[in-house]
Amino acid sequence: MKREAVYSIFSRIPTLETEHITLRKLSMDDTDDMYEYACRADVTEYLTWSPHTDKAHTFDYLSYLQKRYKTGDFFDWAIVCRDTKKMIGTCGFTRFDFANNSAEIGYVINPEFKGKGIATEACGRVIRFGFENLALNRIECRFMVENSASRRVMEKNNMTFEGVRREGMLIKGKYRDIGVCSILRSEFFEKK
Repeated sequence: MKREAVYSIFSRIPTLETEHITLRKLSMDDTDDMYEYACRADVTEYLTWSPHTDKAHTFDYLSYLQKRYKTGDFFDWAIVCRDTKKMIGTCGFTRFDFANNSAEIGYVINPEFKGKGIATEACGRVIRFGFENLALNRIECRFMVENSASRRVMEKNNMTFEGVRREGMLIKGKYRDIGVCSILRSEFFEKK
């Protein structure tokens, strides 16, 4: 899919539903719910960003994202529990490789909601959107090798572990080993 088409879709990011969650555009009303997990060092331990210092930081970040949504160059959804309407994390595409028709996904979940299959459900829905709506050929996910829970989410979504890029990323001043899992379009439709 062409860059312009993807930007057009994400400038009006569609709402996606699953059995337990809704994936929707992040809003300024998500400030309190996002700050609840984004301020925690245990949440950001395996992420490229540091904890939010205060609610004003989260508010400013969400304000910045509203501008990016308008131009279509932000590809993340808020994960919202369908029964409580609480925003409990994000999931989406972290980058696209338009020349090779592939993308990378990423996600973060409030620890209070871990172990309930929500990350797996959210990633599964984003993967489905990538293949069915964006006609991607490959979707991958990278993770710090110490984060075995993240790898399990990928494998539950039929992603194949491809290997480790030793000291593949400099994150918060430290070189980290990065694992890669992926799923191909043919594999997705074969298993569906």
